[in-house]
Amino acid sequence: MTYRTIFLIFAVLMLYTPTEAQAEDDSGAMELLVQILGQTEDAGVRASLMRGMLTGLDGQRNVQQPEGWQALAVKFGKSENKEVRLLALRLSQVFGDAEATRRTLALLKNPSEDIELRRTALHALLGQQNPEVSQMLATLIDEPKLRLEAIRGYAAVENPNAAKVLLSHYADWEPPLQRAVIETLATRKQYAQALLVAMKNKTVSRDDVPAHVARSLSLILGDSFSQVYGDVQQLAEDREMMMAKYKKMLTPAAIKKADASHGRAMFTKTCAACHLLYGTGGKIGPDLTGSNRANLDYILLNSVDPSFDVPNAYKMELIQTVDGRLVSGVIAEEDAKRLILKTVEQPRLVITKEDIEARKTSPKSMMPDGQLDKMKPQQVMDLIKYLRTTKQVELPQ
Repeated sequence: MTYRTIFLIFAVLMLYTPTEAQAEDDSGAMELLVQILGQTEDAGVRASLMRGMLTGLDGQRNVQQPEGWQALAVKFGKSENKEVRLLALRLSQVFGDAEATRRTLALLKNPSEDIELRRTALHALLGQQNPEVSQMLATLIDEPKLRLEAIRGYAAVENPNAAKVLLSHYADWEPPLQRAVIETLATRKQYAQALLVAMKNKTVSRDDVPAHVARSLSLILGDSFSQVYGDVQQLAEDREMMMAKYKKMLTPAAIKKADASHGRAMFTKTCAACHLLYGTGGKIGPDLTGSNRANLDYILLNSVDPSFDVPNAYKMELIQTVDGRLVSGVIAEEDAKRLILKTVEQPRLVITKEDIEARKTSPKSMMPDGQLDKMKPQQVMDLIKYLRTTKQVELPQ
């Protein structure tokens, strides 16, 4: 590794993890990075450095443009390397360049452009809370390859037509997209009220609302949600009774007859959004692969009452942003300028501190209470059998 490479890494890290003092003014670090960019002709180094800058600036908007950037942006815009061109465009947008935003919008609107470039453009524009891209989402959901990102885009930027657009398509979409709609509509009060109406008129089934989303909706809507959905259960007081109920059901003979493959399918549906098992799943909660899964009491305690003993790293953080968005997740990183959450919907959600209106750390786990109660007895037995396996099994055919 050359001294130049070491210097590049150190310079990018200055943006990755700003201290309180650096947070006051990191313009010097930015200008230093721009100087280094201007001195290298290696497209790979340029791309790596700009990716690092974007990661360090993730979640920020209208950052002061560092001296010398404008000339570099023009130069990189003519680069033969497509990634260099796109990264420079994204940085210019973060630096508040109106022309860069116009070009990014044009790229997104062009259906003949590379889909990954368009997807990157969409994420960049949503990250900057661009109002024009919010109006484009109704059209973008007609494109299958951008549909999921467009659905989730309504959470990033509030749009008065969001609920109407999403619910008008709800019945025609597959379950993963329907779930994304429900999760999106649970992020803002106006959206949540429309979802509640859809639940009342049976456009959206109560059973389609995951337990973790029900908890968010209960926080937003209060009693009006409980009257339609039912109580969002708090099981801690009845822990022993519930443990006894499931231990009576889950006899050795019953578990022996259960189907681990169907249990894996149940795990994929209810647990995999947050938990890894055998290398597959989400990374919000603990990796279950090495946990004490052979012990039935351990499994039941963490399923019946997941908030009984929650490590600090997995406590739920509730965030209300200044524009009315409600977000819940566990903290992945935090520094002087921003909070990075791991949520069910996004493995890395960046929120700048200036965008946070209210914040609360809940003693509860991200895993909702009552997961097993939503299943049929055979589904519970299949899931428990799968959780107690020592190697991966095939999904049912």
